[in-house]
Amino acid sequence: MTLVERVAAILDQAGARYAVIGAAAMAVHGIARSTRDIDLLTLSADCIDGTRWERLSDSGVNVSVARGDADDPLAGVIRFDQAGQRPVDLLVGRHRWQHRLLDRAEPALSGGTLLPTALARDLVLLKLFAGGSQDAWDIEQLLAGPDRGTLVTDVSGDIQDLPAPCRALWLRILAAAS
Repeated sequence: MTLVERVAAILDQAGARYAVIGAAAMAVHGIARSTRDIDLLTLSADCIDGTRWERLSDSGVNVSVARGDADDPLAGVIRFDQAGQRPVDLLVGRHRWQHRLLDRAEPALSGGTLLPTALARDLVLLKLFAGGSQDAWDIEQLLAGPDRGTLVTDVSGDIQDLPAPCRALWLRILAAAS
């Protein structure tokens, strides 16, 4: 069993909803870029409790828990690392709009494993929220696909839930892509 499958199994047992995000989800949507780790998003704050992951630690997985402070956009990040396995980062979100991402996630193969995976529209929202140059490039790649019109409509319908800088970035990306 792969490391991501082991993390997913523990999340499933706890009833914690999650979805593949980041480069692994981008690959599901036809955008390939190099990355070694697999990113998952959950909103289950109890995942930050390190005792949840003792079974993995006891089996030789290095588990590193970092809690976000009050100003951090994440409640925390848990990093799972084991020799010979792709590292897994479990990001613990804290925003209401991220619930829709988890509601809409659809099963897709990621690293050979069937896992709930963020839709393209939700990847755009996450990337707008992160706001980095790589994130903007990822958004441009998603917009270059065949579903651009639907993607623009869907994201434009959800963008009001994100902070003003995210909405401004969305407008700049759309203007540059026109």
